[in-house]
Amino acid sequence: MNAPAYFDYAATTPVDPRVAAAMSECLTREGSFGNPSSLHYYGRSARERVEQGRAEVAALTRGRSTDLTFTSGATESNNLAVLGTARAAGKRGRHVITSRIEHKSVLDACRQLEQEGFAVSYLKPERDGLIAAATLEAALRPDTVLVSLMHANNEIGVLQDIPSIAARCHARGVPLHVDAAQSVGKVEVDVGALGADLLSFTAHKLYGPKGIGALYLTPQQRVSLQPLLFGGGQERGLRPGTLPVHQIVGFGAACALMRIELPTEAPRIERLRLRLWRGLSSLEDVILNGHPSERVPGILSVSVAGIEGESLLAGLQEVAISTASACSSGSGEASHVLAALGHDAELTQSTLRFSLGRFSTEPEVDAAIAAVRREVERLRAVAP
Repeated sequence: MNAPAYFDYAATTPVDPRVAAAMSECLTREGSFGNPSSLHYYGRSARERVEQGRAEVAALTRGRSTDLTFTSGATESNNLAVLGTARAAGKRGRHVITSRIEHKSVLDACRQLEQEGFAVSYLKPERDGLIAAATLEAALRPDTVLVSLMHANNEIGVLQDIPSIAARCHARGVPLHVDAAQSVGKVEVDVGALGADLLSFTAHKLYGPKGIGALYLTPQQRVSLQPLLFGGGQERGLRPGTLPVHQIVGFGAACALMRIELPTEAPRIERLRLRLWRGLSSLEDVILNGHPSERVPGILSVSVAGIEGESLLAGLQEVAISTASACSSGSGEASHVLAALGHDAELTQSTLRFSLGRFSTEPEVDAAIAAVRREVERLRAVAP
């Protein structure tokens, strides 16, 4: 059997061969293998590659390289942003706002804050996945020290109106953290225009290596952020530890490629998603999850009423897709995102998430439509 067509780009992307080539230059004695904190020739060479990578990563979000801190990925960036900001502001207030559809790395960090005596408000989205401005406005309190909301949802692909949210936060003097792991590299992201005070993203969502991410911080937030780790002083003390030069170089190379290719890739991938939706929507009782237009190009979440998702997935051997986000699909738990949108347990379990990317093609989309149609019709015939 041939390898199945890949429809799980929201979980992780393959490393682009051009990125892998740049990374390999930092792994051998002939390359920039040194510790970038060392002052000798090899260390200086590695430091130059690190700062070049930092500049390329920052440029993708139109931010300043000096405002960028490297982490191990978006999960660590989210934890650093949420825990670090709240703990540092604990004497001023102990209230945090997030939503019910955030990534687990934000939700679990907020639950940790609750264990430490903070109050957390979990905003309920509208049925289309959007957070209403009035809902946020009503939740803001004099003791609110942080709002943390994702830009693009990792399960349903919905894009929040972050500039509007940021304006309401800043009018009350509250910093805004944005989890942009699913939007950076998928849509144009200008951190200044968004109004984010902290912005998390990662390399492995945009054809870079796993294990490297970044947290953008405004200068004001950098000063008032409490680190999670200690020792070494790297990254201005916010994220100590020897910097992984090859991963940073790969991150930078992936971002540099994305800046070039995004203007043509995003519309192409959106056309593929619309083609996929048109094919699936012709089936009876197929529901689109999330807002029809306020969304990233490549993520499509559909619920097929009356069909158990795991059974459907088991029959789709020629297609690599998920029943929910990759971070939760292995846990056996029902999707908290779909539950927040009002789906009952049965409909939640009948949901498939498709995500398309740089290497997706029209023939793959057409093959996926045919495969889903075949399995849905087969399962409905067995248990109408």
